[in-house]
Amino acid sequence: MSFLLSLSRFIDNLNEKIGHGISWALLLAVIICTGNAVIRYLFNMSSNGWLEIQWYLFAAIFLLATSYTLRRNEHVRIDVIVSHFSKRTQVWIDLIGFIVFLMPATLLILYYGTPYAWISIQNQEVSSNAGGLIVWPVKLLIPLGFVLLALQGISEIIKRIGYLKGLVPASAFEKQTATPEEEIAAIKAANQIN
Repeated sequence: MSFLLSLSRFIDNLNEKIGHGISWALLLAVIICTGNAVIRYLFNMSSNGWLEIQWYLFAAIFLLATSYTLRRNEHVRIDVIVSHFSKRTQVWIDLIGFIVFLMPATLLILYYGTPYAWISIQNQEVSSNAGGLIVWPVKLLIPLGFVLLALQGISEIIKRIGYLKGLVPASAFEKQTATPEEEIAAIKAANQIN
């Protein structure tokens, strides 16, 4: 089990680094979007390439940050219902959800997405829009994103099993961020100080 826990830590660190790195793509997308809008309205000029690069950056953010989101336990959940159960029951629900839903869906998309990207690479696919960009790099993000998600799913399964065996603390997979209620309380406290 120690090897699996080491593997889990490696996967977690990999997805943390990718998540932090891809966050810069959001800033770049906002700058490009703003610049494109300003140039379009001021000079009545535009380019499909600039529009497509925004879409590509959004695709990169979405596909590469999904595993980071799962790593941080920020994915969509049914906390309203599950929060009433014991921690052990919550872990069992997570474990079953990862094995029955996450992994099969991820592997299915990976199964179909890989040939889809490979055909695009082989054909050196280019956008059909005038002034458009090459398409294959963004299609390559599909299998890459789902490989990262599958790896993170494996890491989460390992951590849940480790918890059930008493080898991993719950803090290894709980949300590290404040709840909305905690954030509101912190804002109110800060305003009372001023």
